[in-house]
Amino acid sequence: MKRILALAVVIPALTGGTVGLKESFSVSLGNRTGPTQPIAFSHQVHADSLGMNCLYCHYSADKSPVANIPPVSTCMGCHKLTRADSPEIIKLAGYFERGEPVPWVEVYKLPAHVKFNHKRHVKAGIQCAECHGKVQEMKVVYQATSLKMGWCVTCHRQNLDHPKFPASMDCLVCHH
Repeated sequence: MKRILALAVVIPALTGGTVGLKESFSVSLGNRTGPTQPIAFSHQVHADSLGMNCLYCHYSADKSPVANIPPVSTCMGCHKLTRADSPEIIKLAGYFERGEPVPWVEVYKLPAHVKFNHKRHVKAGIQCAECHGKVQEMKVVYQATSLKMGWCVTCHRQNLDHPKFPASMDCLVCHH
């Protein structure tokens, strides 16, 4: 009975904390729109047309808890020569020349009390699209999944017997 009562109090509190999250940045899960970015970067071109692997740009996702936003130097590695006269690449080159990071608008944001480890998920063979959706088909990247606790728990329950990395049901794995 105590467990049921605890769940009746904790789950609505946690859910309420993540529901307000959607309003904290300009992403609408209903109509699948994403924020306007400072540079019109196309995942369709890079990931779909060119077939670039997510880890080429987001190279720390398999080595670190954090999947990095690539530095401007990563982009400029190709774009010093490729499409260098494009208006968006000219903007990118400006950031590079000034030594400034591109001020990308965050699309995925978790509450401060939640930690997510990209490395563990990548090493377990979880494909990026399982959480991020088919980014290679998005004109503008949007939050494809709710990232609410129930969504994550459902996945963990389905992967309790994962051959490489069984998904943990210990609350402290994700919450601190």
